[in-house]
Amino acid sequence: MFSVDIHTHTRFFHGVPSLGRAYDPVGVRLLAKMAGYRGLDAVVTTNHDYYREFDLGEESVAVLPGIEVTTTRGHALVVGPDPPEETPEGKLTPEQTVEMAHARGCAAVIAHPFRNSTVREADADFDAVEVNGKGTDPAAWVEQLAENRGLPLVGGSDAHYPVEVGRAYTEIDADELTPESVAAAIRDGRVSPKMDRSPSQQLLRRAYKLIHGQKGWLEHPAPEPPGLGTPPGEEENAPPPRES
Repeated sequence: MFSVDIHTHTRFFHGVPSLGRAYDPVGVRLLAKMAGYRGLDAVVTTNHDYYREFDLGEESVAVLPGIEVTTTRGHALVVGPDPPEETPEGKLTPEQTVEMAHARGCAAVIAHPFRNSTVREADADFDAVEVNGKGTDPAAWVEQLAENRGLPLVGGSDAHYPVEVGRAYTEIDADELTPESVAAAIRDGRVSPKMDRSPSQQLLRRAYKLIHGQKGWLEHPAPEPPGLGTPPGEEENAPPPRES
């Protein structure tokens, strides 16, 4: 059994790509250090629309490949041995993203399904639904979505700052810790999400809900979790704003 944070970022800013690339090697080492402090075995780097390989030498925490794709309808995680080095922001449909992930031996995950996204409504063969560490998605909705689609739940911190690593993570039932084994475990459902519910994290989650709510990125809670319904046409859904 391995503890893996499947949704992390090596930078906390995205507006200046050249500066971001210069910072990435520092950011990934900070992620790994914090993951080790939190008792995790690995982190998956899922930067927005690009993948970069990192060599940490003898670092005890593994850094596994991944990418967060900005699809035409929101974000999706691609985790596994061969993520693309770059994806066109807001150009790939969820269906195309899943097909690309599977062709590369990766798993495809619906990220933060109720924050600034309608990916959950797409007719795409995703492998899992994310329990996001920011806590902006109503838990009952996420669980119902996974049940409706017959998919397992995974956990990811969505860390943009190293201190956020491990606030949500995934327990992986596998004999070895490799990109291939993690992708296979997600596809097979040999996964379980874990969430840090300490008072400090509960306070942070309330702050995230306030911030994202002011941006208009959150759906309003309803008495019952929403069903899947009929997906609206792609042409009716402009690409959502990119996350900061």
